[in-house]
Formats: sequence, structure tokens, C-alpha cells
Amino acid sequence: KLAMEFPSEDIFLVTASPVIKAITNFKQVSKTLEEFDVEEQPSSLLENRFPNIKVIQSGVKQLKSDEHKIFTEDGKEYMYEKICLCAGAKPKLIFEGNPYVLGIRDTDSAQAFQKNLAQAERIVVVGNGGIALELVYEIEGCEVIWAIKDKAIGNTFFDAGAAEFLIPKLTTEKRETPIECKRTKYTMEGSEEKGLIATSDKLGSALGPDWHEGLHLKGTKEFSHKVHIEILCEVKKIHLQQEFIQLKQTSLTFPKKEKHAEPDKVLWPVYVELTNGKIYGCDFIVSATGVVPNVKPFLHGNNFAVGEDGGLKVDKHMRTSLPDIYAAGDICTASWEPSPLWHQMRLWTQARQMGWYAAKCMAADTLGEFIDMDFSFELFAHVTKFFNYKVVVLGKYNAQGLGLDHELMLRCTKGQEYVKVVMQSGRMMGAVLIGETDLEETFENLILNQMDLSAYGEDLLNPDIDIEDYFD
Repeated sequence: KLAMEFPSEDIFLVTASPVIKAITNFKQVSKTLEEFDVEEQPSSLLENRFPNIKVIQSGVKQLKSDEHKIFTEDGKEYMYEKICLCAGAKPKLIFEGNPYVLGIRDTDSAQAFQKNLAQAERIVVVGNGGIALELVYEIEGCEVIWAIKDKAIGNTFFDAGAAEFLIPKLTTEKRETPIECKRTKYTMEGSEEKGLIATSDKLGSALGPDWHEGLHLKGTKEFSHKVHIEILCEVKKIHLQQEFIQLKQTSLTFPKKEKHAEPDKVLWPVYVELTNGKIYGCDFIVSATGVVPNVKPFLHGNNFAVGEDGGLKVDKHMRTSLPDIYAAGDICTASWEPSPLWHQMRLWTQARQMGWYAAKCMAADTLGEFIDMDFSFELFAHVTKFFNYKVVVLGKYNAQGLGLDHELMLRCTKGQEYVKVVMQSGRMMGAVLIGETDLEETFENLILNQMDLSAYGEDLLNPDIDIEDYFD
């Protein structure tokens, strides 16, 4: 975007990775919903398209905001007029530095994970967001103990009802073969990681929405799905095999249907002790417990205003608290007064929108022009796929911040669709749509125009009434 706005200016893209993430197959599904794939491409493709962009392959060591300078890991320094920090976030590992704990956030860690899974008979997955959901669904031939701190799966996106709707998919045999993956991975020669788990500090780029496609996620066993969910618990301790033997504690076998788990006779490389008192042995642990903004390289010597979630605070023009420094994506914390129907979530869709909008703001500030807040910040909207169902979430889909003064309306056809709307004072504030409901555009409009729907009552979700015809 910047390269198009300022064709005669030099634009540097500083990245520690040999590849860049490109958005492909972009589709504007509705006013606020977008679908796209994220693909890794060699940086030369970008430089060829825009001759004024130079990609500098090195991490940033330090930012000196008072001198308008950055220093890179390879010992060079660069002056800037304006800079936008888009360093993303890094996985929140449950235990740092344990060789049996693998954090999944980027394509490199996904690759390391796949390598380990090939030898695995049982793994423990910790976390309850999008990546944990996808992972548990995609893994075959390996026992999965899934530890979640909530009552129901997928709390970031769903309520207990939606979780109930999805759970049968974890117990059925696997479905049709997945489509071929479009992702290509470029590696630098000689950079292949060896050893059990590549515990690399070098942060890769975040996973795209289809990250598990084309990764062969299969363990050693012949069965398809075997998932056991431990709810309302967290990991208390991780014991290596020797420590566990000295503990003289009992670990459990994989729980069978209708039966409690028995004491386990097998010796495992590592043991997980949960806060509910249970101990399970496994081959390794996947930490999928969310991310923290990657602000560390930029804080030293700079007085940034930082949000409660650890991100760099940005105003409604994506400016940080320091002059000429902007931030976008996972690294930043939106600190403007948000629209009542939007909230920040560290997702690919928002990272793309923020990056695009930040470039517009940098251009407007440079030219001294006024710019309106981008429409994508009017309504929270996200489309994804879980358990092979299309999932659309709109507005305050989990009644975020609405207090007790709201009601929910539900419609559910087992194995086919799940529709939930959040209503407040007769107005639609949010919705969750699972399956091919074809309601996203109608609901998006109803949420955006805040029309009073009291008169429709329960008929709003009556499957015999074509609601689209009402509101076209």
C-alpha cells in the first residue's frame, strides 16, 4: 500500500524471515467479511512488483526513537522518516525452555510438530483457542488428552451450545479427504532444523487460516480420532520421566468410554500433572495457549505507552505514543474508543485490515490530509473453518461487554447448522453461524443498521420463514 502511495520514496521491509506472507485468493464475502489464504512467498517477488521496496532480511536489535534509527541484528543501522512496527506476537508457552513443550504459532513450529507426531502415541494439548481446536480435530492415530481451563471447548469463539454441536465431530470417523494445500514453504539452504524439537528463538510468521492443510498430522496408531477432554483445569507441573519415577505417583491410561482411567503401566518420556489432580504420561505437550505481543526488541530506551495485554497502544490513526512510529497487527493494542460492535482480537483478518489502514494513515499524515476511520472497524467480523464447518462470528457474538441485559436466540440442526444471535433491547448485537447457513449478509446488515426487531420475536430464527426476504 505504501509503495503504491509513494512510488518515488524508498520503503524498507525489515524481516527476520527469508519469506514474506502474502494474501492470496482474497474474497470480499460481504461488507465486513473477508476470506483469503495466506501464502509464503520469496521476498524477491515483492521487490520485483514494487521497485521502491527493499527487503532487509535481519531481525531488529534496537529502535532509537529519539534518533529515528533502527539497528538490525546483522550490525547495520537505518534512518527512518516514519516506521510501522508489525512484529506480531509470540506463543505464550506454558513452560519456557522445556524440550517436551512445543508452542505452535508459525509454520516452522507446525513443521517441527509434525515431525514429532510421526513417532507419537499420545500427546497432551493445552489451550482452547482456534489453533488448539484445529489441531485436536486434525490429529489422527494418536491419543490426545486435551486440557482446557474452561467448561467447554473453543471459548474464544463459542459458547457451550456451539461446543456441544461440534463435539460429535471429534468422535466420528474422519471425513472426506482434505483439499490439497496451496501453501508453499521456502527454506534457506542449510537451515533445516535437526533434533527432537526445534526450540528456536527466531520467531516465524504467524500461521495462516489453513495452516494444517497439507501437513500430514498422523501419529503411530491405526485408529482415527481418540480425544479425551479434561475441562476446568490447567497444567500444574511437568515432570520428566526420572522425576516422575521418584515421585511414586500414579499416572492414568487413556480414559475409555463410560469408564474411569486406570493406572498406566507404560513409561512415558514426560508427564503432565493437572490442577484437577490427574497425571497423564505422553510423548510431548503442545502449548496452544494464545500469544503475547512481540514488543521486547522495541521497548529498551523508548517510552512507549503499553496496553494491559502487553501491546503497544495505538490511537485511531494507528500511531503509537512516540512520534512517527505506527504499529499494526498483533503487536498493537487498539486504544481508541471502539465502535460498540467491534473489539480487537489477534487474528489474521484484523492484522491485514490494520496493516492496510496503517499505511493509509502514514500516507495521510505525510501529506497533511484528514482520514476517516476504516469501515472494517465498525463491526467485528470473522469467517473461518472449524471441524470442517464454515464458522462466521459477527459483532458481540459472545455478548462481550453486554452485561446481563441481553438474550440469546438459538437454532440448531444436529450435524448441519448452529445459529445463535445475541439480542439487546430488540436489536441484534452479535451472531455465531456454524455450517452453510447463508445468513451472514442478512445478519451483518441487521447488526449494522441496529433495526428494532422486537416485532419478529422468535420468528427471527424460524427455519420455515426466509428471513432474507424480509430484510432485502
